[in-house]
Amino acid sequence: MTVLKTILVATVALGAQAHAQSLPTSGTLVVVPAYGEVKHVNDQVVATLAIEEQDKDKAAAASRVNQKMNKGIAIVKKEDPQAVLKTQGYYTYPVYPEDRPLPPGAQAKPRVPTAWRVGQYLQLTTSNLAALPKTVAAAQGVLSLNGLHFGLTPATTKKLDDQRIAATYQNLNERVAAIAAAMGRKVSDAVLDTVDFEGSGNYAQHESVQDAPMRMRAMAKDAAPVEEPSFEPGETTLEMRLVGKVKFK
Repeated sequence: MTVLKTILVATVALGAQAHAQSLPTSGTLVVVPAYGEVKHVNDQVVATLAIEEQDKDKAAAASRVNQKMNKGIAIVKKEDPQAVLKTQGYYTYPVYPEDRPLPPGAQAKPRVPTAWRVGQYLQLTTSNLAALPKTVAAAQGVLSLNGLHFGLTPATTKKLDDQRIAATYQNLNERVAAIAAAMGRKVSDAVLDTVDFEGSGNYAQHESVQDAPMRMRAMAKDAAPVEEPSFEPGETTLEMRLVGKVKFK
């Protein structure tokens, strides 16, 4: 490209830019999305404990499950009196022998169970995280730890909501100021017309998905004492989105 062509291209570009900046903006309605978030250390945990027994006698398996669940609940209540407990997921199902290929012409016989599996789950909700390792270790002497989820207590979530709104609204102001500067206007020329805290989607904290239950082998007797596990609660991020409509004078 020659020097003359280069100068012509640059001149055209500058002219186009100047023309774009000179567009009238009076009465312009601008839709501005904004985003805010706050973080907080988790102060609540939901743990799932479980017991499963297998026996040829269905009643015997159920009795052991009931006995060990009662014992496990008593242990948890002793270690963490403030914990909220909820029993759930009681199941009983047959165990069949493996299918083997039948000889030619043989007819299949009705399947007969060789044993029964019986199990139950216990959900533990507590904000006493300091005692959690000791509580879990004590319970694991009888039950199995099947799932663990850290989160925020309802009180903490409610307290953080004000901070989340303030952070999102601040982000809206910052974006409006940037848009005004890009349009060659003053922020004072902008008037906030509408603020929609729900127009951009669901910003509420998502419900935690509990871990899928894991099958356990039957235990003939209580396990040996378990060493205390180590847990890191981590933190939760609460997000919020809004859409604002700003009109320039």
